[in-house]
Amino acid sequence: METEILTIFNEQQKPIGTATREETHRLGHWHETFHCWFVAKENGKDMLYLQLRSPMKKDYPNLLDITAAGHLLATESVEDGVREIQEETGIAVAFEDLHLLGVIPYSMKKPDMMDNELAHVFVYHTEHNLSDFHVQPEEVAGMYKVAFEDFAKLWRGHLDSIPSQGFVLTENGERQLVHQRLSTIDFVPHPMDYYEGVIRGIEAIL
Repeated sequence: METEILTIFNEQQKPIGTATREETHRLGHWHETFHCWFVAKENGKDMLYLQLRSPMKKDYPNLLDITAAGHLLATESVEDGVREIQEETGIAVAFEDLHLLGVIPYSMKKPDMMDNELAHVFVYHTEHNLSDFHVQPEEVAGMYKVAFEDFAKLWRGHLDSIPSQGFVLTENGERQLVHQRLSTIDFVPHPMDYYEGVIRGIEAIL
């Protein structure tokens, strides 16, 4: 995975060449990613699906994140990003069924990584439920759902925690149902500008 070749960009979002994923993160090159948030209507309430990152992940293990996301390789178009959805969730989605929120640039810095992303962010209105997800254990440890309204209030500082329900995979690959209250420390620490952009985008299309 670290040897994957990505297109790299300058701060004006102009392509300037290619680099390996390892070099891209080590040197802080801007690069493209694909993000897709699943939303569903349940008993008249808008719900948001979240993936639980695998404990085997190098970055941000055991934290909740975007329903499906990944890097776009130098040989791929944005449309090719739908492969991430099926790989991580087991659900096949047509690119034409996605709603584009836009490209959200953001930076996340750790002692061993500078992650400068040009995130192509999409929303997928789904009728699937938790039992329809067949996650990729190497990448995803489970799936959760929360009320979108609660999610927005949590990240805007109006709630300290919110209820969720979902499942996690046991060591035997079986599903264990979970009901858990979540706070912001349970999520990947994307910048607040990113979360606010996603929330406003979803609010505009619901």
